[in-house]
Amino acid sequence: MQETRVQQSKKIFFHVGLAKTGTTYLQHKFFPKLKGIKYIQRTQYRNFKYVRIIKKTDFDKYLISNEFDRQLKKEVTNIASVFPQAKIIIVLRRHDSWIASQYKRRIKNGYSFSFNEFIDLENDQGFWKQKDLCFYPMLQMIERAFQSKPLVLFYHELREDPYLFLEKISNFLGASFDKESVDLTPKHRAFNEKQLKVIRKFSRSLFSQDFQYSEKYWLSKIQRFLRMIPRYLILFSSLLVPDSFVESSPLIAEEELKKVRESFEEDWNKCLEYASR
Repeated sequence: MQETRVQQSKKIFFHVGLAKTGTTYLQHKFFPKLKGIKYIQRTQYRNFKYVRIIKKTDFDKYLISNEFDRQLKKEVTNIASVFPQAKIIIVLRRHDSWIASQYKRRIKNGYSFSFNEFIDLENDQGFWKQKDLCFYPMLQMIERAFQSKPLVLFYHELREDPYLFLEKISNFLGASFDKESVDLTPKHRAFNEKQLKVIRKFSRSLFSQDFQYSEKYWLSKIQRFLRMIPRYLILFSSLLVPDSFVESSPLIAEEELKKVRESFEEDWNKCLEYASR
């Protein structure tokens, strides 16, 4: 059940991801270092807990962070129903790079489909639908839901000039941070291609490919933990597997990524133009 709108005079900032755009890094290594704003971690997001925190505390400004991708429209609607005055921060990543990272995450999590089964550019019958790879409509949807345009940043900016990227966020928030206090190393290290190829092969026989986690929070946590144990055993033990035992073809063919990049080039250019304005 949605909470009623509360204390519209408070300044609310909401970082909505996307996933695989440095979100975990920002949540753990940057946002807690900000001065002049109350940061509410993503663990406080569920069941509108962040709303209750804001109602019961007396800070001038709040920053809430969570990561979404295909749930973005639903969650933006929820946030806007409570805080229509919220100012939104969203980080985008070029389509080919982003979908490749999303694919690798699914493989790491025990799925065995090929990249073409994951994103189908011909018939749109893949696990990931093409509409969920269109960023510009997301920006339009956010702008309609709130009273101001979002701050649009790009993942490649974080990689190329992290301090400038972080300064853009702090300036938007009207906050500050000490450079010396910010650790620029990634929060998580990615698994290499060999590890992902091995687990993709084992997943076909070990894990149900249509398994659905429970909607009950703690039961889903237990299910994820039980599924995680064999996955990580495979991922780390795969380093011992001789290279000759691993398929030589790439996990994702470069020509497939090129097709994605070309298919969504217009959408990407629209986002770049939107951010420049």
